[in-house]
Amino acid sequence: MGYRTVKREAVAELVEKRSRFIASVCPVSTEQEALDFLTSVKAENRTASHNVFAYRLRERNLSRYSDDGEPSGTAGLPVLDILDRGDITDTVIVVTRYFGGTLLGTGGLVRAYSSAARMGVDEAGVVLMELAGNYSFSCSYSDYDRAMRILREAQADVTGSDFLDEVTVRYTADDAKAEKIESALVEMSRGKTRPVLLEKGFFPAGE
Repeated sequence: MGYRTVKREAVAELVEKRSRFIASVCPVSTEQEALDFLTSVKAENRTASHNVFAYRLRERNLSRYSDDGEPSGTAGLPVLDILDRGDITDTVIVVTRYFGGTLLGTGGLVRAYSSAARMGVDEAGVVLMELAGNYSFSCSYSDYDRAMRILREAQADVTGSDFLDEVTVRYTADDAKAEKIESALVEMSRGKTRPVLLEKGFFPAGE
């Protein structure tokens, strides 16, 4: 079972009636990482009117948000809603507001915070993370081209190759692909080449 998260840390800015809304977005895996990111954003924006935040985590299926002084329901909840609607997790969004002197009203605040958060997520990019394994195998130089063809046909992600006495190839594949690759490599090499699982975890799908 995979999950969706943002690819990278990113910043996006929206100006609404001279108020600046700066969305800072970051992938995180724990609540402490989310809080540390919030602290760093606040430190960089000490003179801001508000630092609204929301985060959503796989850890304990946790969601948190704060309006940070804005009228209840006009700031943190719209930011969290961007994560909820996109089914995006392991992500924190902090929307910093520098007040421009004009009141936006309840609807205006909801639209501004929601739009800024959406812009931040778009800037960070969203990726599907799938459970897969990192594998490695060694083969002779004469078998290398055939081994690479097997990986390409299985659409495995080749992450590196070392050319020494033999060729060592590293790749990432989900369980279904890994089983087919192992069978094909063993058959090709008459049992001499068999992949070794290095680690298992979540990796970007198709990358």
